[in-house]
Amino acid sequence: MYSRLIEIFEDELLKEKIRRKLPYLFSIAELESSRAGKVGMEVGLLRERILIALLIYKFGQENVETQIPIAEPEIDVMLFGKPISIKTITTGPTARISGIKVIWTVDAQKAWEFFENYVPGCEILFTQIKWDMVNIDEKALPGEKTHPGGLFLIPVEVQRRVLHEIGRERYLSLPRIGTNPRGVEISREALLNLLQDENTKRIEVVWRHVRIDYDPYRRWIDYWKEE
Repeated sequence: MYSRLIEIFEDELLKEKIRRKLPYLFSIAELESSRAGKVGMEVGLLRERILIALLIYKFGQENVETQIPIAEPEIDVMLFGKPISIKTITTGPTARISGIKVIWTVDAQKAWEFFENYVPGCEILFTQIKWDMVNIDEKALPGEKTHPGGLFLIPVEVQRRVLHEIGRERYLSLPRIGTNPRGVEISREALLNLLQDENTKRIEVVWRHVRIDYDPYRRWIDYWKEE
């Protein structure tokens, strides 16, 4: 099944723009969602909006549907009528990649039902952030500590094939019994298989923090100053 998202990964000018601008924009997202030096959970929503803005820039507002019902567990945006799930993880320079959440729920029964019935149905636009790595080997496999991370497109066909190859019990992770349940994850093993698949597209991004003179309150202050 052809995905229009592939066009982002084949557009050389846009790929270079992503490499230059995405670290800057994600740095602003962190400033917007930080308090006392700690980045809050809301940074995920800001990163999602940045990537949706990229889709609107590339494909036009009329082809990007953002008003997705909150009851949809995976879909974050629709592109030309096709569902897309946007996922982002941040790891340290030497940290191992973790799994990614596919459904948030505190209901253990709902988590189990989701696990039993899950079939991948969305393209995944996935960002792996690895801030300020010193030694980078861009030929390393995604998920290895010397790989810089970047922006990935994981097609539905790849997800379904990996699910079939390694099995549901290894592809998905349920919360441990006796812990506070937070939902179901695509496991670390599955994610590494997905990222390393030859049909997964990727744009390497070197994540460097830059000094930004940015005041997250300025635009609101300026609004209050208006008559």
